[in-house]
Amino acid sequence: MTMPERAGALGALLRDLATDRRVVDEMVEAARVHSPEVARLPTAENRRHVAALLAAGLASFERLTEPSERDFAEARRLGADRAAQGVSVAGLLRGVQAGRQRVVEIALDRGRAAGIPDTALLDALLELGRYASALERALVDGHHTAELELARSRRDARNRLLRRLLLDEAGDARPGAALGPRPDDLAAFGLRPDGRYHCVVTELTDPARIAAVERQLCGGGALFGAVDDRLAGLCVRLPPADLADAAGLVVAAPARPLAQAPALHRLCVAALRAASRAGLRGLHRVVDLAGETALAAQPALADLVSGELLAALDAADEFHRQLASTALTYLDHGQRLDRTAEALHLHPNTVRYRLRRLQELTGMPPTLAEPGGRWPVPQTVRWWWALRTWLAGDPLGEAAAGRPGAARSHRPAR
Repeated sequence: MTMPERAGALGALLRDLATDRRVVDEMVEAARVHSPEVARLPTAENRRHVAALLAAGLASFERLTEPSERDFAEARRLGADRAAQGVSVAGLLRGVQAGRQRVVEIALDRGRAAGIPDTALLDALLELGRYASALERALVDGHHTAELELARSRRDARNRLLRRLLLDEAGDARPGAALGPRPDDLAAFGLRPDGRYHCVVTELTDPARIAAVERQLCGGGALFGAVDDRLAGLCVRLPPADLADAAGLVVAAPARPLAQAPALHRLCVAALRAASRAGLRGLHRVVDLAGETALAAQPALADLVSGELLAALDAADEFHRQLASTALTYLDHGQRLDRTAEALHLHPNTVRYRLRRLQELTGMPPTLAEPGGRWPVPQTVRWWWALRTWLAGDPLGEAAAGRPGAARSHRPAR
């Protein structure tokens, strides 16, 4: 189509359409009827966008050159606005396509009434159709770009709030600012100032996997994100057991008020480290790891206890390691000979023999496997701690840990 044709009756027709308020209103109404999401928005805002897009379409049509990026700037802004307003890209396109269909119908009716040949009308509508298709792509591009930015901003805000809650980081440092997050900040992510929440810490540190898992966990009174580069969060109910499938090792604290969240987070992190050193996997309650966590906080004392009680053992001697591992398994199983034998796939007499040999080497007190052998609790703790420390204090201990009799506890979360 030549420039004179565009500047003649067709050009006048399109200019009339772009400036006719009734046409704009009909397009807006068609969009609202076919897209409930668009219908929830103010009519005046829809009218402003439709008028702007029509004007841009006319400007593109009257030039012989292909549409430029400038022609689609308004479309990208519209797509971004709709994303910010919560309109899905499908809902947006349903509204745009309904409005597009309505303006084509009006153009055909008015063009024929003005005596414009059908061939000229069809040629013009085909060109406008190409523009409309490119416009829809620009809408989608603007919508997706804004969605990514909104998601990034919300993720950053979520992580900032979690750091304030779990790490006790300062928020608004201005004089007179309220202590702790404001109620509306909490409400934006589904939390309540008077709520009680489980603090949960995982060993998941891969950013891509954190993003995938946190999307599944957030919502319903749960807030998860990256804290100190690991997945952590707060939740009303304990996370599902399959979280451990994705995160490997998970430690959870009992539900407590938000004011206690920093202290609980520190405990969970310490428990996570202790559990990781013990080779544990799955979901564990922090109270079930109390012993391991408390003892792991005193490495110097652990070395003293181990060196004092097990000085006669040689870490390079595989038989000595076997004896120590058997004794630790015995203590881990409540000093029950039958359960220890079952766990190690040994005959009870073999377990009894190993305990006797360790007693001869180290001066360990008689165990319950011997007549009259019963340890007080403090003595049990000292030997349990010494055996764990000694077995873990050498590379050979790590290798032996994979064999029967390894000094590892696999207590499931209760």
